[in-house]
Amino acid sequence: MNALEEVAESFSRLPGIGKKSASRIANSLLKADAGFLQRFALQIATLQERIHPCSVCGAYTETDICDICSNPARERNILCVVEQPQDVQTIESSREFHGLFHVLGGVIAPLEGIGPDQLSIGALLERVKTGGVTEVILATNPTVEGDTTALYIQRQLADLPVTVTRLASGLPVGGDLEYADKLTLARSFRGRTSF
Repeated sequence: MNALEEVAESFSRLPGIGKKSASRIANSLLKADAGFLQRFALQIATLQERIHPCSVCGAYTETDICDICSNPARERNILCVVEQPQDVQTIESSREFHGLFHVLGGVIAPLEGIGPDQLSIGALLERVKTGGVTEVILATNPTVEGDTTALYIQRQLADLPVTVTRLASGLPVGGDLEYADKLTLARSFRGRTSF
């Protein structure tokens, strides 16, 4: 295996990049400016040193406390619970949510040996108890594991003076009913709203 194939192989290990895309990226890098390649290599080499979880919410940041947690303009009484740090970026890109976040670091998955103790659920409960939180939005993925995790958290919060909500799920905008699976249709009917 030559150097070009090695680089393509490395890129193909990344999520969402197949062998053809990895090959195109590797060939593109071969033609790129040497200065760009050096900066790119340094950025990749130092990524794990520079980026770490926020000490408050668990989102990715270069500082001890992320920009969201340190922003006094955020609604501090609303807490959105997500599975992974990248979920924070996804929700932030919608520009619809103005509260704070809490990253669980995964979902309850007994078959993979992941229980509530391996997630930051204890820290979430502590934040709700001491942080003046009035609403917790459970934004876990609509999967069996995501639903199980959301149900577990909801039960843990049941005795606290906080409203627990769940993100709506169902048919995507622009989607056709004939292509929707049964679970998506069922969720759509349960989550229907008046207008």
